[in-house]
Amino acid sequence: MARYSALVKRLGHQRWFAWLGRQLVPVDKVITRWSKGRLMILGKPDLPSLLITTTGRKSGQPRTNPLLYAPDGDGYVVVGSNWGQEKHPAWSGNLLADPTATVEIRGARSTVTATLATGAEYERLWGLVTRVWPAYDSYAERAGRKIRIFRLVPKK
Repeated sequence: MARYSALVKRLGHQRWFAWLGRQLVPVDKVITRWSKGRLMILGKPDLPSLLITTTGRKSGQPRTNPLLYAPDGDGYVVVGSNWGQEKHPAWSGNLLADPTATVEIRGARSTVTATLATGAEYERLWGLVTRVWPAYDSYAERAGRKIRIFRLVPKK
């Protein structure tokens, strides 16, 4: 399994891989929900993954997306890379409008509050997330924008 993750991490830098990843997101949502987070196309077995449910800033409806994350103390760090596309992912705009979300990790759900990282905190968190998924560096180059990073902290 470590070989699989190493291969996926290496391929993650390729444009075609990002394109394929975007196409597989709907399938990944179903697999992740069905397996209660035990399976994810890219996220298992070695890459930490979660489902995040935000409130659509325009629709007001719940929107769920599978994401990789980096653990950080009592929280989780997620990246709005959108696979290196020019636009920010919708879920990140949803968090800016309403920072309360739900995360599901291995079937366990919790409510979190999201904080957009800035300054030195951004740099520290970027180091954490690129250890989990080195391709974020390639995505940042291709995107031509500052990629959003959020720290999610469970509500007590």
